[in-house]
Parts: sequence; C-alpha cells; structure tokens
Amino acid sequence: MVFPRDTLAITNETRWIYGKDPVTGEQVHVVREPPPTYALRCFVLSRTVKRFHAHAVFDPGAARLDEAGYRVRIRAVLRRSPRTRSETGEAVVIPGYDGLYTFSEAWPRLFQEECGKGWESYVQRGHWRMVFPFGRRGQERQAAALVARVRDGRAPVVHLVDFPGLKINHATVLCDVRQDGVDWVFQMYDPNTPAVPVELRFDGTRRQFVMAPVPYFVGGDIDVYEVYCGWLK
Repeated sequence: MVFPRDTLAITNETRWIYGKDPVTGEQVHVVREPPPTYALRCFVLSRTVKRFHAHAVFDPGAARLDEAGYRVRIRAVLRRSPRTRSETGEAVVIPGYDGLYTFSEAWPRLFQEECGKGWESYVQRGHWRMVFPFGRRGQERQAAALVARVRDGRAPVVHLVDFPGLKINHATVLCDVRQDGVDWVFQMYDPNTPAVPVELRFDGTRRQFVMAPVPYFVGGDIDVYEVYCGWLK
C-alpha cells in the first residue's frame, strides 16, 4: 500500500479543537466554532480505504466517467466486505485515475455521500474489545500480527484507544512498516490528517504502542487492535 496514492484525500473534521495545557501537560479541548460539516467518520473512511485497496483497481489511461458513472463504481466497491479481498479479474475498475487519493480529491462530495454515516463509527462491532485490559504480551502479539498483515498487503484498520481515559478513540490504516532496532515503526493513513502520514511505534522493550503527537492528541502510550478483520471485529 502506497501513501498517499492508495488513501483518501477528504478530511474527517474533529468536533473539538485540541491543545496541551502549558502547566499540566495534559490534553485539553474546546468546542469547534463553527461546528464541522463532516465529522465522526474516522471508522467509515478507514474502512473505505481498506475496501478500495481490497476490491478496486485503477486504470488512469481509460476514459473518465461522469458523476453517475463514478457513483455506481464507488457503490460497487463499498458493497463488498472489508474482511475479504477480490480475486484477480473480479475487482471493480476505476477509470481515469491513478489511485484513490486523486480519485477522491476530484470527487470529494461523492465520497462524503457514499462512505457512510457518522453513527457507524459508534456501532463498529469490534468496539467491545477496548473495554477489556490490554496485556503487554497480547500487544506484542498484536504488533507481530500487524507487521505480517502490512507486509501481506492487507491494509489493516486499527482502533487506537487509551480506555478508559479516551483521550484518543480513533481509527487509522497501517500503510507501511519498518524495523528500528527492537521497535516496529508503522506509517499510518489518518482520516483526520489525510495529506500527512502519522507514525505509530511499537516499543519492543516495553511492549507498548506509542503514537506521535498530532493536532488532536498530545501523543504517548496507547493500546491498539485490528478491526474489520473477523466476525467479532
């Protein structure tokens, strides 16, 4: 999976503006004014990236379609399961673009209308997992599984949490991974900052995922698990 070619260009807006308290160092937030027009879509946008990676092929040399034609193609991709991959020859062909980024950049309204509603981020069936403790050994196993999934081209969607604090409760897609000593460093597509990749590190010594600072999170230790990957998730 290549960033940003295989990711979406549209942005999931946050409902709050985040910052860091200069005294305590804690994360703080205020309500965004005016309110966002396209928010609460991190899970549906991450799911869309995974679906296109699994079920679409792009043909930049083919003639472009009109809006209705592209809507049909988008819907054909989004009807397929994010938990499977299309066989060779069965993928939906998207003519006129070299990848999902340029396609969604050209047709942002179509994607906003078709990717899914905000409430779907709240009812994703894997949410049950975040309320149970995350052991260090289990997170080590999850890191190894994610490395394998990325290298196999599966574009895993991960749920990033710090339950019960919930300073972060977010979905992203892992695009690439490299080893740094005993650590694994993942490159993520983040629906909140689609033009810029975000770093997620697995600290092999502490067996702990650590997220780099971003505009909506001060950074630090988090727990991670894959979603859209099985009948319970």
